Amino acid sequence: MIMNRCLFYVLWIVLVAQRASAADLPDIPLFIDRMVSQHQFNRDELVLVFSRAERRQAVIDAISTPATLKPWPEYRASFLNEQRINGGLQFWQIYADALQRAEKQYGVPQEIIVALIGVETSYGRKAGKFSTLDALTTLAFDYPRRAGFFRDELEQYLLLAREQGLDLFKVQGSYAGALGIPQFMPSSYRKYAVDFSGDGKIDLLHDAVDAIGSVANYLNQFGWLSGAAVAVRVRVSEENCTGSLAEAHSVAEWEAAGMKPDKEIASDLKARLIDFTVADGKEFWLAFGNFDVITRYNNSDFYAMTVFQLAQALRVSHH
Repeated sequence: MIMNRCLFYVLWIVLVAQRASAADLPDIPLFIDRMVSQHQFNRDELVLVFSRAERRQAVIDAISTPATLKPWPEYRASFLNEQRINGGLQFWQIYADALQRAEKQYGVPQEIIVALIGVETSYGRKAGKFSTLDALTTLAFDYPRRAGFFRDELEQYLLLAREQGLDLFKVQGSYAGALGIPQFMPSSYRKYAVDFSGDGKIDLLHDAVDAIGSVANYLNQFGWLSGAAVAVRVRVSEENCTGSLAEAHSVAEWEAAGMKPDKEIASDLKARLIDFTVADGKEFWLAFGNFDVITRYNNSDFYAMTVFQLAQALRVSHH
């Protein structure tokens, strides 16, 4: 009985430590000062908000082990599978009109929009179960490596909640504070989200049509070129791959260095050479400007290639 009681208290202490009040984290008073002086927030209300916010160890654990640390074949298989393709085709069918309109207005192919939403939240079905307030507060004040970034996002989230009338304590998203069907960070929500459904409000948490338009607008704003290539596979012997793969060169220069694209591509286009480790060695791709636009959503070649390849699979199946 004594052993059981001791175990209970140990577990209780661990639980309390994991759910510790964020109010004890350093620099929150200074942050509140800034929000009051720069954005005219009510000080007492913010003190109450942060007294209810909680530091979440699970957030620190999650951001410390991102999915992109997995080997490429494992990462790719998580998103490029029958379930994700079928879900994408259903999403495409349901929102065909909005996707056509988004492509026409912003120049982003429908399959890219669908694939990106599919990778982010499985078409809105998995938008995250972390309290956005808790996640951003934890990272803003207890994750030194990127504290500045997350403090800015926490600021943007408080502004967004005020503008949109959101309940700070009920909104849930990713461990990094990304929100809604397209997983926009609060700053992107305020800057790039659009009322694509025309109902007078912008709602990325529930409105897939707004999400479709907002994703297309985001990619367009970061320089998506309508009709331009995203990536093309190249055949190359590894001994030809010397120097920096990150430098962009024209297709003609890559071809002169022994790279053979799988399909004809304009020789003056600039591209990076990227490689992926697969079961039988490496595969090489030329990644063009539109590929790099996708990385503005998530700064990972694994991520951008997965979006691109899922988009290709959806396009083939859709037609």
